[in-house]
Amino acid sequence: MTIPVFQQIMLPLLRLLEDKQEHSLRQVIDSLTNQFNLTQEEQHELLPSGKQAIFDNRVGWARTYLKKAGLIESTRRGFFRITDRGLQILNQRPTKIDVKSLEQFEEFRAFQAIRREKPTESGEEEPEATPEEALANAYQNLNNNLAGDLLQQLKASSPVQFENMVIDLLVAMGYGGSRKEAAKAIGRSGDEGIDGIINEDRLGLDVIYVQAKRWEGTVGRPEIQKFAGALQGQHARKGIFITTSNFSKEAADFASRVENKIILLDGDTLVQYMIDHNIGVTQSVNYEVKKIDLDYFTEE
Repeated sequence: MTIPVFQQIMLPLLRLLEDKQEHSLRQVIDSLTNQFNLTQEEQHELLPSGKQAIFDNRVGWARTYLKKAGLIESTRRGFFRITDRGLQILNQRPTKIDVKSLEQFEEFRAFQAIRREKPTESGEEEPEATPEEALANAYQNLNNNLAGDLLQQLKASSPVQFENMVIDLLVAMGYGGSRKEAAKAIGRSGDEGIDGIINEDRLGLDVIYVQAKRWEGTVGRPEIQKFAGALQGQHARKGIFITTSNFSKEAADFASRVENKIILLDGDTLVQYMIDHNIGVTQSVNYEVKKIDLDYFTEE
């Protein structure tokens, strides 16, 4: 099955607390994992931030919503239990608990008003994503749009602009030593791209052969074979082939089998590295997402 949304988790979570004992979030997550029969892949699937499992995040938010409605309460750090109100709800044998049903409680309506900066309107559907997921999805959409625009800029750039971009990126990633040193090593070809050798580290303990092409079509195996031959001619062990398009399956298979270490960098990966290392982009706005520091409130 797919990972349940956080509203689908609310009732099973509350039922786990029906024994009136205190439970930790980790215990609840483990129990619900078994109850929903999640696969290993589903259990470990992460939010776009890569910092938390999606299911763990959704259980955490299900707990938060139940707490805001007064159905559960914190007992001590990291532990919680069901309240009398929560038991009353379970005694009604509900078939589900969701945001709409929680709005019968004044405390929850107040929480919703603050969260949305307005009360819930009649008939308004509650989104299935948790706040972290909604934020991460919005960020991913913006990032995808930026990547698409950036790739178009690369394809429309001049050979010199493209060459400078590649140099800036490789230096930002820690290759080539200084910007000046990298510029000396790269840019010896007028083939609408670059050919050259760049230091793998500042000391020049090893070198990397670089080729980059602003192509529209798919790069096939013959081009990678030529590149591998160029590596052998240079007695180089490592190479990076950069393109603004993509690579065929045959090209990728060949690169993975040759003795030389060849990294294929397609257009999508290239622009993502540029975004990650702030090459050709600038920060528009920055949001800090904070959480309670429980250690601060722990008595010595």
